[in-house]
Amino acid sequence: MHHIEVFLLVAGAVLVAAASRRRGWPAPLVVAGVALVVSFVPWVPRFEIDSDVLLEFVLPPLLYSAALSSSYRDFRASLNSITRLGVGLVLVSALAVAAVFWWLEPAAPFAVALVLGAVVAPPDAVAASAVGRRLGLPRRVMTLLSGESLINDATSLTLYKVALAGVATGAWAWADGFATFGIAVLGGVAVGLVIGWAVHRVRMHLDDPVVASAIGLLVPFGAYWSAEAMRGSGVLGVVTAGLYLGHTAPRAGYATRLYEGPIWSTLDILLESFTFALIGIQLPWVVRDVIASDQGLGHGVVLSLAVLATAMLVRPLYIFATARFDHLRLRGSHRPAHDSLSARESAVVSWAGMRGVVTLAAAAAIPATIDGEPFTDRATIQLAAYVVAIGTLLLQGLTLPWVITRLGVGSASEIANDAAQEAATRVATAEAVQRVLEDQRPEWTAIMGEEGAEKAITRLTGLWRGRAAAAAVMLDPDNADELLPDDVDPQESVHGLGPAGRPATGELPGVEEASRAQRLRRAIVAAQRDVLMARRDAGELDEVVMRRMLRELDLEDESLSSSWVERIEQ
Repeated sequence: MHHIEVFLLVAGAVLVAAASRRRGWPAPLVVAGVALVVSFVPWVPRFEIDSDVLLEFVLPPLLYSAALSSSYRDFRASLNSITRLGVGLVLVSALAVAAVFWWLEPAAPFAVALVLGAVVAPPDAVAASAVGRRLGLPRRVMTLLSGESLINDATSLTLYKVALAGVATGAWAWADGFATFGIAVLGGVAVGLVIGWAVHRVRMHLDDPVVASAIGLLVPFGAYWSAEAMRGSGVLGVVTAGLYLGHTAPRAGYATRLYEGPIWSTLDILLESFTFALIGIQLPWVVRDVIASDQGLGHGVVLSLAVLATAMLVRPLYIFATARFDHLRLRGSHRPAHDSLSARESAVVSWAGMRGVVTLAAAAAIPATIDGEPFTDRATIQLAAYVVAIGTLLLQGLTLPWVITRLGVGSASEIANDAAQEAATRVATAEAVQRVLEDQRPEWTAIMGEEGAEKAITRLTGLWRGRAAAAAVMLDPDNADELLPDDVDPQESVHGLGPAGRPATGELPGVEEASRAQRLRRAIVAAQRDVLMARRDAGELDEVVMRRMLRELDLEDESLSSSWVERIEQ
């Protein structure tokens, strides 16, 4: 395939995704649908992409970006539920699909049927997440869907390798399969932790955000290839490194965080658009392969539809049958006692089973021959895989918004809880600011005298406490009185603040005074950042709320670095 054709595919997919995002539509679904329609245009060429490119160059950055933006605390708290879907559901789905395929194609070895099962088993949360964010799904649902997608690829790809080995040897050994899976898990997690720790140490000593971001771009590929070289799971290596670095990111420099966010968002839309366009545009060519293979198009279509129905049916049956495991709490988990999915939320999760990049890549990677012999039913298996991918994207993806709305699943209570957490945290940051101001007392006393220092500290402390009071009134009015000290009136404290909630001084400072104020503001930002991380680590502040507040502080730091005072001092 010519590189210009690939460029045109990516460019067209990005344009469709841009139009979809502008209208609030789920971009992955629209891109796949448009690509499917375009694929029937006679002059559109066949897009043949090496499966290794998808598995080694497209999948790692997508997984890493998702892991970076995931909450390690939420992931750990819901690990039993995530494992239930990311491991258990993948294995059950693969076995069920294999059984149906074997029943309809009894001449094929069971290992061949299991190859298909492994290919179509893992859902891709990209499309579901796009719909869920737009419609406001509860965070525990989004955590479960994203967490499932982070580990189910490792399960399916390991099973895929085991099944291919069974096809090659003609024998099936469960013990070997479990050993392979165990080594993949341990090796992948170990490599991911080592790489994550090493990159974090390097990042802590770098003051160049461009270099730090460049190193971040290399992490997913290094983690994937290193884990695979050690017989571990490259997927788990990438996910582990991403979770570790995402959790420790607040301790790195603010500029790195501000640089990395747009970079990964841009890369995500490019890779996601390309992947879903590729899924849609390849189906007609897969159908032609089945016709050319003499395996029977009619039989292949019937088999593909049966596999699609099985994949869609197994998910809700498994989720509701194993719902009791959602109530388990792992030791050390900070998950609330009554945070299990409701029946309606489980129904939404059951319907969010769209397939994506792993199904596409694994289907394309099925070898044409093994030991010199043609791979049994290869064209039919690929047709079934593509039918499942496109069928779930169109059937489940397009109706998921209706399911969410019809069941009335929302996050109103979560929004109120986030507001209460933010209000309490802003009060705590005001107390940290007061301690910073007290630390300035000796220096200010030497400059303006004891009485002047006392007046300055009292005034500034009152203004910062007023800022916290204003936040409490606006974010959590019902509990504002309980959050604030007795000597602070929430209604009166809203006044007296400068632009952006900063204390108004009313004077034009000289260079020396401006420099001193600059250092004070940096110390205040650092103290507030420490409060955010401490409350996050203690389970008092949700990761989403922390990152939202952290971005405010990062932008404050950026404004300080860009000020005229900073330029003069340099």
